[in-house]
Amino acid sequence: MDVTTNQISVEKTKNTKINDVDFNNLSFGSIYMDHMLVCDYKNGAWEAPKVVPYQPISLDPSAKIFHYGQSIFEGMKAYKDEQDTIWMFRPLDNHKRLNLSAKRLAIPEIPESYFMEGLKALLKTDSDWIPQSAGSSLYIRPFIFATGLGFHASPADEYKFVICGAPSGSYFSGEVKVLIEETYSRSANGGVGFAKAGGNYAGQFYPTKLAQDKGYQQVIWTDDNTHEYIEEAGAMNVFVRINDTLLTCPTSDRILDGITRKSILKIAEDEGIKTEVRKIKVQELVDAANDGSLKEMFGAGTAAVISPIAGFGFRDNDYMLPNVEDSYATLLKNRITSIQYNKAEDKFGWRFKVE
Repeated sequence: MDVTTNQISVEKTKNTKINDVDFNNLSFGSIYMDHMLVCDYKNGAWEAPKVVPYQPISLDPSAKIFHYGQSIFEGMKAYKDEQDTIWMFRPLDNHKRLNLSAKRLAIPEIPESYFMEGLKALLKTDSDWIPQSAGSSLYIRPFIFATGLGFHASPADEYKFVICGAPSGSYFSGEVKVLIEETYSRSANGGVGFAKAGGNYAGQFYPTKLAQDKGYQQVIWTDDNTHEYIEEAGAMNVFVRINDTLLTCPTSDRILDGITRKSILKIAEDEGIKTEVRKIKVQELVDAANDGSLKEMFGAGTAAVISPIAGFGFRDNDYMLPNVEDSYATLLKNRITSIQYNKAEDKFGWRFKVE
């Protein structure tokens, strides 16, 4: 079942696109590197992964991905330091979470060696695509989807595992204001909110568009039952600083167990910042904004790392946050990115060298 990097076949492209890329002016996730990893599940087993030129995927119209949405993904990044060494950040956590998502959606789990050795083979093949300009990285998208055929409502018998990469700059730019959502829900108890399932994100787009029409960039999701408690910020985990305490919601069936979230909590502890993992009422947020004790809010996730929130809207009222010197958001983001780019000690063992 295990494979090594040198057992993974590599078909090199004959027409590289790299010379057309301005690596000093990268948007997020819109330019794709020369190669991708592919691996098919057929006859009850995963076949050998292979690296091939980046190309379209051909599917039959009856492929079950189109009808029953068996699709999961992960978000990761690769970095290059000044010595041209390639690093990843907590990749085994991504593999573990991908398999948690797979299990929930009745998708066969991918072996660790296929995931890790496949990643390494792909990154070595396209190492020149990993940018080194400030704030840039190679965003990596592993995903699995159903390719088996049939209109019957049941799990597919065939799947495809793919890893693609996109050299990328910052995820967000400019000021981010959010609207607290009270009508629509991101997920429900017993559902798939904890999984990185494609449908979770598709269901977010319409309520987010409604918020954008009102002048906000994102929504703060609340619980599905009472809408009294905040849960996530768009597609990210949410953190709130009240006075000098950093708060975040506990993970659940509805809330993604974010790798950046876990890293923030660990680094905050290391910095001596008081943290609380507990339910956070919307009213507590409003009261803290009114009395001046609400110092910061930010989203946390792989793509943006940390995205500060400038203000939030709730029931036709806007609440702006102060500009805080020595903010937790800046401190924590600097600590994480310094580890990711191999610029600081990694006392937690999170950095993974690709060799």
